[in-house]
Amino acid sequence: MVAAFMGSTRVLPEAWRLCRTAYTMVQGGYFAVEQDGDVGYVAFSGVQSVMVTGLDSDENALVPIDPRLFSPIIRRNPELAEDPPMVHAGFLHLFLSVYNTQASKIVTLLEKSKAIIVTGHSIGGTTASLTALWLLSYLLSLSSNLSILCITFGSPLLGNSSLSRAILRERWGGKFCHVVSQHDIVPRLLFSPITPIAPHLNSLFQLWLMSMTSSLHQSPHFQATNLSLSQQDMREMYRYVLDHVAAAAMDREDSMRSPYRPFGSYLLCSKEGAVCLDNAAAIVQMLYLMFVYGVEDHLSVDEHLKYGEIVMRGHHHHSLQFMKQMRCSTHNAVSNSSYEEGISLALEALGISNQDELVVRQAKECLTKARQMGRTPNLNSANLAIRLAKITPYRAQIEWFKARCDESIDSMGYYDAFKLGGASKRISKVNMNRIKLANFWDDVILMLETNQLPYDFHKRAKFVNASHFYKLLVEPLDIAHYYRLGMHRTKGHYITHGRERRYEVFDRWWRGRSWSSGNDGAAMKIRSKYAGFTQDSCFWARVEEAREWVESAQGESDVGKLAQTWDSILKFEAYARKLVESKEVSRDVEAKNSSYSLWLKDLKALKSKLEQSSLQFPQFLGDQMVL
Repeated sequence: MVAAFMGSTRVLPEAWRLCRTAYTMVQGGYFAVEQDGDVGYVAFSGVQSVMVTGLDSDENALVPIDPRLFSPIIRRNPELAEDPPMVHAGFLHLFLSVYNTQASKIVTLLEKSKAIIVTGHSIGGTTASLTALWLLSYLLSLSSNLSILCITFGSPLLGNSSLSRAILRERWGGKFCHVVSQHDIVPRLLFSPITPIAPHLNSLFQLWLMSMTSSLHQSPHFQATNLSLSQQDMREMYRYVLDHVAAAAMDREDSMRSPYRPFGSYLLCSKEGAVCLDNAAAIVQMLYLMFVYGVEDHLSVDEHLKYGEIVMRGHHHHSLQFMKQMRCSTHNAVSNSSYEEGISLALEALGISNQDELVVRQAKECLTKARQMGRTPNLNSANLAIRLAKITPYRAQIEWFKARCDESIDSMGYYDAFKLGGASKRISKVNMNRIKLANFWDDVILMLETNQLPYDFHKRAKFVNASHFYKLLVEPLDIAHYYRLGMHRTKGHYITHGRERRYEVFDRWWRGRSWSSGNDGAAMKIRSKYAGFTQDSCFWARVEEAREWVESAQGESDVGKLAQTWDSILKFEAYARKLVESKEVSRDVEAKNSSYSLWLKDLKALKSKLEQSSLQFPQFLGDQMVL
């Protein structure tokens, strides 16, 4: 999808132009902002990397990211034993310096745009990536559908494999496109420890920056430093990095293994064309195979600066057209002959078709594996659709139980019948079905978070609707089970301490759906009869908390505490009344002996008590107390 977009628009040339513009923004902190219609652009140069973070400093270590700015990435599945997402300390420091001075300007751009493209060259690419991650996290907190796309040119790696997995888990991988030239050393640098080559690298970065910005020749930041590197220095540095890229490609478990891993899509470019890959393992292998041969002939310091030529060559000569075809071939079933032809074209586009036979064979195996892995998520999705059909009887039996409860002469309703039903055979059967459904949906979420399903799985109507229906049907039973066992007394109330993470995931799926149910926001239609299921799946947990508030208020003598409790009671009363009046609840809510109906009776008694104590509690009198 990213490849098709890049190949059919001028976004790459425009992104590179903005990167060049950022290098000229001396007064603006080498940071550029532009508006083009409904699209906002934010661009970062690599200038501040030399000014703010030295590559020979202690800031090359990995550090955890700030949960206040990147909360969705921090959120982890406790069932997955993995390290926390971490990023390069120096790059994070650089981003925070930009965030502290430019965040308001970027937020203003958001308010005027329907889409934001964040771009950066060299180390400016890491700032662009962190800015995009911050924006995605920020917009998620606002439930905004504004589109974010990050494009980097020659960017170093940013973080560890946990960061890569977290980005995929949030389905953000397709929002990052990293353009990498065949012999550019910078995107491969952090596969190796930097300290042994830091002096050479600092000189090299200064050379690149002076090439990009002629105005920096007299800058005090580049005092009397020897800006020349011998060919022998370059050769040794390239060979050092190459050895570590090879170790990463072979996934060796030794001292040469780097914790850094790629994320997003990589547009791998050579003079012959470009190929887009989004599988991290395949990307690492290709970064090695494209670099391993011919590197001795490409030791020019200009290799890191040629991205303008690459994007313009792709735009004018349509070399990106092949990129789109290759991207599709990794996801669609094609004939063997067509696929073999596609592999040959890919090798040519990567600039390695005429290399050593061993390299060509490794590249073919890598692309074949990438194709197979590309098809696996769709196969898994198809299998889940079959499993979803097979669990329908479990859901139907719970629906039957609910219908029986709604018609029962005890007038308790669905929630209370399950909560107070004891160990009857019928209750045990419903409970078993509840557990089976939970296991299915937990499997779905685990597969999604371990990248075994398509990137857009969480937006597919079949599973979004099914998960929402499941939540409305079954979560009341989970709440009843929680309070029946008295877990609120040891752990705390359900919403804060007992709610299963799957329901939070389904909430996000439902909010992010691309269609409307007809019952959202201002467009909500007035119902003529009660809903089949209470539309707030946590309604009964709120009732349980409200019952505790009323019980607490009845024996409270502290006026301050009573006022606080009373305020909570009135807010829930108003909320519940609104749901009932709009018929956004199931009929069991107003059953004669339901927990909600009993709560209303207790509330009426409490109000009567407060009226009798009017001299002691005058602030609780008035219209607000009338039922």
